[in-house]
Amino acid sequence: MKKVIPVLIAIVLIIVVGAVGFGARLVEKYSYSKERADLAEYFDIQGDDDVPIILQDEQIEEHAKLWDGECYFDLATVHKYFNDRFYHDKKEGLLLYALPDAVVSAAVGSQTVTVGDDAEERDYVIARYEDDTLYIAADFVKEYANFSYDLYTEPNHMQVYTEWNERQVAVIRKDTKVRYRGGVKSEILTDVSEGDKVIVLEEMETWTKVKTADAFIGYVENKRLKDQTTETPEPVTDYTEPEYASNTRDHKINLAWHAVAGMAGNETLAEAMAQTKSVNVIAPTWFSLCTDQGDFVSLASADYVSKAHDMGLEVWAVIDNFNGGEVDTYEVLAGTSTRRSLIDRLIATALEYDLDGINVDFENISLDAGEPFVEFIRELSIPCREHGLVLSVDNYVPMGYTDHYNRKEQGIVADYVIIMGYDEHYAGSAEAGSVASIDFVEKGIADTVEQVPAKKVINAIPFYTRIWEMKGTQLSSQAVGMATAKQFIDDHGIATVWDETACQNYGECQSGDSYYQVWLEDAESVSVKLNIMDKYDIAGIAEWRLGFETADIWDVIEGYMNR
Repeated sequence: MKKVIPVLIAIVLIIVVGAVGFGARLVEKYSYSKERADLAEYFDIQGDDDVPIILQDEQIEEHAKLWDGECYFDLATVHKYFNDRFYHDKKEGLLLYALPDAVVSAAVGSQTVTVGDDAEERDYVIARYEDDTLYIAADFVKEYANFSYDLYTEPNHMQVYTEWNERQVAVIRKDTKVRYRGGVKSEILTDVSEGDKVIVLEEMETWTKVKTADAFIGYVENKRLKDQTTETPEPVTDYTEPEYASNTRDHKINLAWHAVAGMAGNETLAEAMAQTKSVNVIAPTWFSLCTDQGDFVSLASADYVSKAHDMGLEVWAVIDNFNGGEVDTYEVLAGTSTRRSLIDRLIATALEYDLDGINVDFENISLDAGEPFVEFIRELSIPCREHGLVLSVDNYVPMGYTDHYNRKEQGIVADYVIIMGYDEHYAGSAEAGSVASIDFVEKGIADTVEQVPAKKVINAIPFYTRIWEMKGTQLSSQAVGMATAKQFIDDHGIATVWDETACQNYGECQSGDSYYQVWLEDAESVSVKLNIMDKYDIAGIAEWRLGFETADIWDVIEGYMNR
């Protein structure tokens, strides 16, 4: 018996120790962790002035800055989430915003803003640089965008709302912790008290993902929630989008470009119009940028305008960036001083000659000139709107490499967006092909009306084609009018066939060492294009250019205009 007792004691001790160990493990496994998360790491706070942004119910990669008690967004963030109409003049250190009737301007580093000719003061610096990055005060952005924000400083983060959709909410049943992940061992983000309201983001079996009133996103146990319901927050309506009134016409537009290369060309108006039908706008190529300071060559003629008006024509004079010599379009448009000088002189000339509109034909715009170009259109639209001048803008058929032309913004501030529905294959093309096949034309129209109201879209058709010549391995072409192309077909005895893909009459022949191909623009091809334009119910047609057409084309176009 004496030998048994020690053994029993040892067994009991082993059991007790085991039970204690097992209990400790149970406690370790099921007890709530008291460890708190590193909130600077949680929010990815990069410094004392760094402010992470929670947009709606997610933290975004962009951060704000906190300087002198004011929140600032960098310009890229403003463009992406709030309003892309803010323009940064890097050359002159200005922040600009074009309203329908005035330009808002603030010098970087200043508290003064001018709206047109009127100066106003803010109690904060409106825009400022950090290194080369422009930041704009959130309160100033709010003057031109509809959003709300709340700033929290322990630690720095901000809640931003741009939408106020229906959401699920719940009430905290009992004081508890919001944890980084669902689980009792996850780090604590923040504390919530009985009666606090949280936004319900995602429900799971035993935990729910929530957002607190001060924009912490984490997890609480389901048993800590009650009174779950749906609510619609009160939207913020501090800002009303201004109306950029348009000077569009209540009839179809038929615009014919008239190539005027010198003052003598103005005398050819009557001849150019002799065989036309239903044309109601003439667009003479009168103005060409000629210096990087925004000067332009002018071929304007008061007599021409008077004669055109007598014919019942509106005159929308063209300004281009390629006929006046070597000009850096970026240099002309990027600086506010040169851009405004150009606009002032252009409007003064338009009024002097009693023009009805201005047609902007700036081509081959570089990527860096895209934003200055769009700002030019915005600012030009203001005096055009004031003086009743129609503003139209020419664009290549929409392709990925011309996104920086920003047709959507053009469609808001300008009166007409003109698609140059040609040059599908051009002088430098690697292969022969149509100047304007039907799929190319339709894609141009379809892509544009996705961004621009159809009532503002004009499709331009070519009155020319290209005669392609392959000699050995060398491909070349020449652009010719309709009559010249037809003569070439006749002279070479070419039997044309209808190309169902291009919807054009096609011909080819071998002549000596040369192999020729021609996709004709004629009454048949134009008729198909007009049917597509009818399909999309756009504002009208334009033609490049007078003098390249045959007379029968006008019967087809007149039929379109009368539909």
